[in-house]
Amino acid sequence: MSEPPGAAVSLAEAPPADAPSKSLIAQRVLPLHRPGRWIATAVVLVLVAQIGHGLATNPFFQWDRFRYWFLRPTVLDGLGVTLEVTALSAVSGLVGGVVLALGRLSGSPVLRAVSWTYTWLFRSVPLIVVLIFLYNFSALYKTLSLGVPFGPAFVTFDESKLATDMAIAVVGLSLNEAAYAAEVVRGGILSVDQGQHEAAAALGLPRGYRFRRIVLPQALRSITPNYVNQLIGLVKSTSLVFYVSLLDLFGSVQTMGSTYPGDVVPLLLVATVWYLILTSAVSVVQFYVERYVARGATRTLPPTPWQRARAAVTGFRARLRREAAV
Repeated sequence: MSEPPGAAVSLAEAPPADAPSKSLIAQRVLPLHRPGRWIATAVVLVLVAQIGHGLATNPFFQWDRFRYWFLRPTVLDGLGVTLEVTALSAVSGLVGGVVLALGRLSGSPVLRAVSWTYTWLFRSVPLIVVLIFLYNFSALYKTLSLGVPFGPAFVTFDESKLATDMAIAVVGLSLNEAAYAAEVVRGGILSVDQGQHEAAAALGLPRGYRFRRIVLPQALRSITPNYVNQLIGLVKSTSLVFYVSLLDLFGSVQTMGSTYPGDVVPLLLVATVWYLILTSAVSVVQFYVERYVARGATRTLPPTPWQRARAAVTGFRARLRREAAV
């Protein structure tokens, strides 16, 4: 006996017994609730809002005077001195640090001892003491000469003419920076796996070529972030050159604050913002340098801020489309 056509159609359209129901399909997996995270976020947002409100509404900060002083020629001249001292000291300190690091790793006990003593000395003495000592160096040695050791001098220099304020600042910062850079460079070189040295030696490569093409590129991955931290500290340490009569950014602000006592707070805010800009610029350079030296060491390079922003926007749009389709 044949079944009615309607029954055949209903059986054909019936879903399988193990198929999920529409109610289950419509359900979504909900994320785990984290009340502690939301409470901490709310507390932080309230604190940030209070700090921002205090900065914006407290008349003691005098933001109108801040805008007046921010781009004044006196401040910009001091900023130029800060940049010049930082650049010269960073280059000199890095070169000196490389020399000291190679001395610490040398097979000569004399070079190791001298390099270790230099590093120990300048890491122990405060930078302000070094600068003041150099500022009064002419009291110890009025003339400097070149000639035969322990013998006659061929050329003599007047120390007071050579030791300008800029020279004292650069020399003092460079001597201090070289001691710290030496440990950064030495640590980066020691971080290279010993097997790399052995493999290069087994190939018969010259020592100089091994260092330039094999050891140094790998050591830079460790040296870069640590030395950039030192560079950021160097930018802030330039504020001490004011004590050797060099008007850098902080020195210019301090001088203007003495002349205009009512503008001390806005002038300090001007210096703070400029130091924030300088250190932020160094941090941006650090990111791209680290990304460059990481080539070949990681499968995927870290995304740039622009790439992260694009990925966040793309993900947000995709989530909106998924929610609209449900």
